[in-house]
Amino acid sequence: MASSPYPWLKPAVLVGGLSPVALLALDFARGALGANPIERVLHQTGMLALIVLVASLACTPLKLLFGWTWPLRIRKLLGLLGFAYAVMHFLTYAVLDQGLAWGALLADITKRPFITVGFLALVLLVPLAVTSTNRMVRRLGFPTWQRLHRLVYVAVSLGVVHFIWRVKKDLTEPLVYACVLGLLLAVRVAESVRKRRTRASLPAT
Repeated sequence: MASSPYPWLKPAVLVGGLSPVALLALDFARGALGANPIERVLHQTGMLALIVLVASLACTPLKLLFGWTWPLRIRKLLGLLGFAYAVMHFLTYAVLDQGLAWGALLADITKRPFITVGFLALVLLVPLAVTSTNRMVRRLGFPTWQRLHRLVYVAVSLGVVHFIWRVKKDLTEPLVYACVLGLLLAVRVAESVRKRRTRASLPAT
């Protein structure tokens, strides 16, 4: 059996994707998280979740635009890393910031819009992570699985809205993510339109 190209790719992405957690843990051990360590962990895990999830969405457009196949090899891994960071972000908020005070958590989720959309984004990511295995693809059937996983665009869009509503003042950074997400979605829509036109132009059989 021929070995797959770039055998180092997934290990490198995994190590690179987890290294920020190691750095946060090291800073915690050294007491170097600043005056508000919880706020720093919240910010970094939230940013990492958004960055990695947007990177996972870029894999297919990179294949469509440039013919690169290697991004597809790491798409699932990036998605799972992004989900892991989103879970870390939520747990930091729920456990460290709110101390698992369920009444306060429920009040925040229902009454503070930026937390509401962030929580909805996490909820949407859960079934995507659960069904990310090859076994679940076979069980659901690829067309159903593919439709389900399009929810990732909704989840990441909610994540961008969460970021925009969180920062309130300087919107430059979250708007950059919004623009990148819009471009990636535009590429996918354009490809879908192209395929439909190609099918429509084929002679009926």
